[in-house]
Amino acid sequence: MIVLFDFDGVIADTESQYTTFWNRMGLEYLGLEDFGHTIKGQTLVQIFGKYFDGMTREQEEIVPQLNAFEEQMTYEYIPGAYEFMQELKAAGIPSAIVTSSNDVKMANAYKAHPELRELVDMVLTSEHFSKSKPDPECFLKGMELLGGTPETTYVFEDSIHGLNAGRASGAHVIGLATTNKREAIAHLCDMVIDDFRNLTIQDLSF
Repeated sequence: MIVLFDFDGVIADTESQYTTFWNRMGLEYLGLEDFGHTIKGQTLVQIFGKYFDGMTREQEEIVPQLNAFEEQMTYEYIPGAYEFMQELKAAGIPSAIVTSSNDVKMANAYKAHPELRELVDMVLTSEHFSKSKPDPECFLKGMELLGGTPETTYVFEDSIHGLNAGRASGAHVIGLATTNKREAIAHLCDMVIDDFRNLTIQDLSF
């Protein structure tokens, strides 16, 4: 068994903060409302390529704003996440964080939680992939590096893009109803949870 975690909305309770930021960017630069929900699960490169293509000045203005925002963000654990990761570590079950975030952003998370890197065997960020979720490349790479197979891999995700990527990888998918409602993600998951409280390794027996 190996376990692959998304970060935002799975390990850290940050999605609502990102929604606030990108809603503001969407209104300011594109005149779009609810833009934060539109881009859930996408990397910055993907967001720029799809929505800000050719808008060099706007991209140059957004990047420092995003960096400053991420430095001030709170990175509180999703309830029970820290304890569940500890349980995996104690049991010797390989795990990794597989995130669309970049190294700069994750450095901010490590400042808030220096123990985070010790809880998993590796952290794979957007710099490690050529394709973004919903492409399964990130999870397939995580499996390869940890020595797992789709049949022995459990993916924890919250966004629609991430859940689709997990599905496409062939792994077992556990959806967290932190970003989307249960009914919106249930068809993409083998299991839906609100958080990690009361979840044990034994529950991952499907």
